[in-house]
Amino acid sequence: MTSLAFDVTPVLNRFDMASWFNKNLIDLGFQVGTKVLWALAILLITRYAIDLVARFTRRAFNPVEPTLRKFLIQASEVLTLVVGMVAFLSALGIQATSLVAVVGAAGLAIGLALQNTLSHFAAGVMLLNQRPFEVGDFIEGPQGVKGVVDAIGIFSTTVITPDNVKITVPNNNLFSGVLKNTTAMRTRRIDLKIDIGDRAIEPTITLLLSLAQPHPLVLSNPKTTCHVASISPKSTTLYLRPWCRADVYEQVQSEILQLVKEALIEGNSSANGEHELIDDPW
Repeated sequence: MTSLAFDVTPVLNRFDMASWFNKNLIDLGFQVGTKVLWALAILLITRYAIDLVARFTRRAFNPVEPTLRKFLIQASEVLTLVVGMVAFLSALGIQATSLVAVVGAAGLAIGLALQNTLSHFAAGVMLLNQRPFEVGDFIEGPQGVKGVVDAIGIFSTTVITPDNVKITVPNNNLFSGVLKNTTAMRTRRIDLKIDIGDRAIEPTITLLLSLAQPHPLVLSNPKTTCHVASISPKSTTLYLRPWCRADVYEQVQSEILQLVKEALIEGNSSANGEHELIDDPW
């Protein structure tokens, strides 16, 4: 009879390897699963932390100007998100030093690509800090920008032009150029340059003052003034300078010009247009 010999050693070795592999796989899965669950928990905590920080910042900066308050709230939200993302990646086992290096390189690349945008951001911060104008002010800026400030953003400012057109102006354009705020002082002086020809000076000054001072939109303080601007052999030029609120400047200027023109024509109808009005507002 033939006897069969069976060596069980290789089978046992394979069984031991399978057991070892399964055990280490379970341990690895447990470790990875724990890290993933903890990382997901950090994301969830970060989500609620952002809402909590935004609510706290909104309450803390309630007295602050609305545009600046919005910026501070957004900055606090972004900062909380960054902290949460760093904690999330650390929970997954990603080294913070490697993360900082990657973020630094990415930040440098993004900074080079978005230098104009960053300059507008910096200008927006300076505009919010220095307050050369506020929402509702009428401004005149570089490149023909003229209108009422509707909103001051982080990167740009929205202006409504007198003909009701909404334009967006990059903040750096306003911050780096010459900016004229015509409503900041709340009152303005209207400078009207009037050529009275050969009319007598004193009676004409009295006439012009009697036209401008009773106007309902002309202020009594400061007082309206009228004096000689220049004299030539053929004519005399006077400055008529009434004061008004800044928001009705153009209306008062137009109405007084009309009054003066009609009065001069009526007072000397035979002059045949000899008396000329020259509007020279500053």
